[in-house]
Amino acid sequence: MSPFPHVSNFPDLVAMPMQAEQNAVCWERQLCEGDFEEIVQQLELEGNMREVSIADLLELTLSAAGQAAREVLINDINLLQNHGASPILNIIQHYEKDEALAFFPTDVYSFHVDRSPIPTDTFLCTYYGEVSEILLNTEAIQKIQIPEIREALYKVFEESEAETDFESFLIEHYFDLHYQALPHAKPIQLGQGHLWRLAVDCPLSEVLPCIHRAPHEKDGKRRLLLIC
Repeated sequence: MSPFPHVSNFPDLVAMPMQAEQNAVCWERQLCEGDFEEIVQQLELEGNMREVSIADLLELTLSAAGQAAREVLINDINLLQNHGASPILNIIQHYEKDEALAFFPTDVYSFHVDRSPIPTDTFLCTYYGEVSEILLNTEAIQKIQIPEIREALYKVFEESEAETDFESFLIEHYFDLHYQALPHAKPIQLGQGHLWRLAVDCPLSEVLPCIHRAPHEKDGKRRLLLIC
């Protein structure tokens, strides 16, 4: 069972205070009436990813189940926009992998936290395909605190002839945002249809940022993801 609070509506999702280790909130939903696969199959994809607009959704000719799914998507987009967020609905074949440093990928398949210069939260919902995962902060260690990784990064820093100090170098290249799960860690899958709010590393936050990662897609199956 998830250790994070679950709510039954959007107002409670955005109003629920985060405290202590509870740095994520879930609006738990069962979207069994909507056929999101139908939407994914109808929208053409060029490349790895496509951003889907409300106009794109309205152009589709859908079954009753597909129409129900479309209504959910449009409603979620409107809810988040009215809250002041900027939601993006994506169809994802796969993300680009970071292969610059084999020992330290910084792509979204790595456990990481989000950072913002202004107070905010991350919202996400997977409607179709593999689902994202989060970790308790007590079940992970910042990768730059692992001695052998830190030593390897310092060699990269020296070779780069950067004009900043080492700590600034780590931040500028986002190395400080990435985490490694501890041996006893039990990643929590966010499930399909549930809209999650995750804490971000930002000013005025009263909790640690939520550690999360994107899933590796299976068998070429696309994902339908709303995120902001």
